[in-house]
Amino acid sequence: MSCMVYKELEERGLVYQSTNAEGLQKLLQEAPQTFYIGFDPTADSLHVGSLIPIIVMMHLQKAGHRPIAILGGGTAMVGDPSGKTELRQMLTPEKIVENGEGIAGQLARFLDFSDDRCRLINNADWLSALKYVDFLREIGRHFSVNRMITAESYKQRLETGLSFIEFNYMILQAYDFHVLCKEQQCRIQMGGQDQWGNIVAGIDLIRRTQSVEAYGVTFPLLTTSNGEKFGKTAAGAVWLSTERTSVLDFYQFWRNCEDSEIKRLLSFFTFLPMSEITRLSALQDQAVNRVKEILAYEVTALVHGHASATTAYKTAISRFGSADPELKIETSSAIRNISLAQTEVELPTLELKHDQLNADMTLVDLFILTGLSKSKGQTRRLIEQGGAYLNEQRINADRQLELTDFSQEKLIIRAGKKRFHQILLK
Repeated sequence: MSCMVYKELEERGLVYQSTNAEGLQKLLQEAPQTFYIGFDPTADSLHVGSLIPIIVMMHLQKAGHRPIAILGGGTAMVGDPSGKTELRQMLTPEKIVENGEGIAGQLARFLDFSDDRCRLINNADWLSALKYVDFLREIGRHFSVNRMITAESYKQRLETGLSFIEFNYMILQAYDFHVLCKEQQCRIQMGGQDQWGNIVAGIDLIRRTQSVEAYGVTFPLLTTSNGEKFGKTAAGAVWLSTERTSVLDFYQFWRNCEDSEIKRLLSFFTFLPMSEITRLSALQDQAVNRVKEILAYEVTALVHGHASATTAYKTAISRFGSADPELKIETSSAIRNISLAQTEVELPTLELKHDQLNADMTLVDLFILTGLSKSKGQTRRLIEQGGAYLNEQRINADRQLELTDFSQEKLIIRAGKKRFHQILLK
């Protein structure tokens, strides 16, 4: 078993920090290893920020190692204070289970769970059964409060207030690592850079209780040039669920990335060879837009499949334009095989029956019905600011919807520059 996978992660910029890089590379070379990454079910879908740990798991699994995806059904009852300025909203046990089911289904798209090549384990299996006093005596005694409060995730919260329940999060996550090392021979934990303190705590606990050396690796947390958390838009987070973020909006998120971010995003979120990524990211002028199309297509295909990525690519070109169609850029991406000739594009569509088109339905109602706006007030502000369109004509005021608005039983409304919806009259 080669340790080249660690070198590849480093080359792609996916390794932010590790406890013992040399020892870990030697371990990976000796035999297939078991490693784990945790996902707390705070929502029923993962978002684009979760793609980094998922892709790291995919790299390691392809190299022959076994991932364990820990579903944090137990830790979600407490709440991770990392990166938060206030206490997370407490979820009901029923909601945590529901969210976990959604996340489990998403992870199955990316990882091979057959023949025990990957395992999905819920830490509620052991955390929910803990007896508090016994836990304090057996595990809590190994933790120094003085050391815990030096962790970055705790230091930030001490300024605004850290609840006692959140203070326990580090101990519980360390205990997860302890259990997995003991029962699954898992000696490697990975996570975002904000998890460093929790990971190190687990390594120390394993050393004290099992006399075993464990290892930790963190990946960088992505931010935009403005310092904002990556994966946020004006409409909110970019999710992996099509019910929360449409495939077209998902594609456009990547297509609209900043020029300066192209190489990093290609390295992090695609499996294109690094030699190709270096070459593509060095292109300039109009070629940059073509590279962004490659990025958007590759990530969309990874998350939603090639058929959906192809549809999003064609639809985006139809609506927003494209790089020079005569521009030929060598790439191993499957986008090179897509023909744009006589393309029938798909837009988010709402069907209305004639009897639904009553005298009371207004354009404002239509924007809310299609999800382009959340409220009447928001829609009216959009109209006042000149950002609402009907069949590519700016809407100046709310009015009733008329049959004459439909051409061949169809109309298109738009919010802003890039959010469309098609309405078909049946």
